[in-house]
Amino acid sequence: MTDITFQYLPDADPDVPLPAYATAGSAGADIRANLAPADRPTGLTLAPMARVLVPTGLACAIPQGFEMQIRARSGLALKHGLTLPNAPATIDSDYRGPLGVILQNLGTESFTVEHGMRIAQIVIAPVVQARFVRAETLPDSARGAGGYGHTGLR
Repeated sequence: MTDITFQYLPDADPDVPLPAYATAGSAGADIRANLAPADRPTGLTLAPMARVLVPTGLACAIPQGFEMQIRARSGLALKHGLTLPNAPATIDSDYRGPLGVILQNLGTESFTVEHGMRIAQIVIAPVVQARFVRAETLPDSARGAGGYGHTGLR
């Protein structure tokens, strides 16, 4: 198990829980909206097709060799059309700034993000950095230069 250390930002509500796994088998931990004090009573309303950066009130330290991926919650996507336009978003191990979640409403009705609501899930994944090397030719492969749909598999 890898420790991810979180810090509440100065205006954050410390009563909003840190990310947590819903079940023992969950790959993603739910992360919650931690709205600015002025937005807490009314929430943030997203009109259809609108997008907003929802604050989590958190900053974190991710160990080198790992990333934090932010992904949509399937229930919000199915029921309300909420998605993350940059999914999965990547938080790098050397980033220490505020964590925000870009939500977009692809639904047909406005949706209000409430203070403390579970808005996304985070997945911690190992990262391998590559060395990028220039070559005059590439080795052959069975697929070759075949592009999208080239394999014919369904």
